[in-house]
Amino acid sequence: MLTEGDGTITAMAGNGLRSLHCPVNIGGIPATNVQALRRKGLEARLLMFRAPKLRSDVPDIVLDVPDGLWRRQLVQARAFAKLLPETDVFHFYFGHTLVPRRVQFPLLRLARRKSVLHYLGSDIRGKPRDELAWGKRAGAEIVGSWDAHRWVPEAHVVPPGIDLERYEPAPPPENERVRIAHAPSDRAKKGTDAVIAACDELGVELDLIEGVKHDEARRRYAQADVIVDQLVVGWYGLFAIESMATARPVVTYLHEDAVERTERAFGVQVPIVSATKETLVEKVRPLVESAQLRRELGESGRAYVEQVHDMNRIGDRLVEIYESL
Repeated sequence: MLTEGDGTITAMAGNGLRSLHCPVNIGGIPATNVQALRRKGLEARLLMFRAPKLRSDVPDIVLDVPDGLWRRQLVQARAFAKLLPETDVFHFYFGHTLVPRRVQFPLLRLARRKSVLHYLGSDIRGKPRDELAWGKRAGAEIVGSWDAHRWVPEAHVVPPGIDLERYEPAPPPENERVRIAHAPSDRAKKGTDAVIAACDELGVELDLIEGVKHDEARRRYAQADVIVDQLVVGWYGLFAIESMATARPVVTYLHEDAVERTERAFGVQVPIVSATKETLVEKVRPLVESAQLRRELGESGRAYVEQVHDMNRIGDRLVEIYESL
């Protein structure tokens, strides 16, 4: 069933485009983009197929789609028909659309509506170019990093944004032993076994954060001395961004070419310690032994997030893309 809490949206005079962000909220990226655009004076709403479970973000529209294919398609089609007259930009995430891909973008073009397809990582990573060709039907494509750009070279690069007002740089915690936090969504993809083994070898405490609500996860990694994100994928995610915002040093595996392109694009060094499964102990040991090094990297991380991931900067970038369609 289509439910709304704010009534019909109308465009603000002289203020541009009404956008709908849908139909998932992975990592809170869509919800943050909505808030960023609202701060710029644009109308923006978040639609989700189902209500959130682990995040506190409140969507504007929840479809509560049923499980059956045809019933689900009917609910989504009705929602699309209702929302079409009151939306200028349909901003889709993670390869999902409201109606089937083969008709979604022709319908939007017919109705003279703009569209954006926003990739979030695993929806494109490692896939051949022809498997992603359908995305060219959208008015614009977006990826979240220069690392992901290799899979969709024509895409705009818009890093994930966070609300820095919600993340105060915290002083180092007073832990009896150095505490390392690691929050795997998928242990194999994050290299969790290597993290556990490294912590045992280094004699440090490990806080393994799994299956908890986002607010609880934030509280726990703010109590850590060092953050280990992932050791497989080649770039950092929201966990690392939020950790840097609280001035925590971050260790993760980074592709060198993506680091170079990021530093050229944003004019700032990436202050993350790059490590693989094989080098994790070697790279983490200096952080375990030096509180000053942890503090310096934490401060650099906060400055980096302010430059690259501030949601206000991301809002400006989205407005530019919308206006270019």
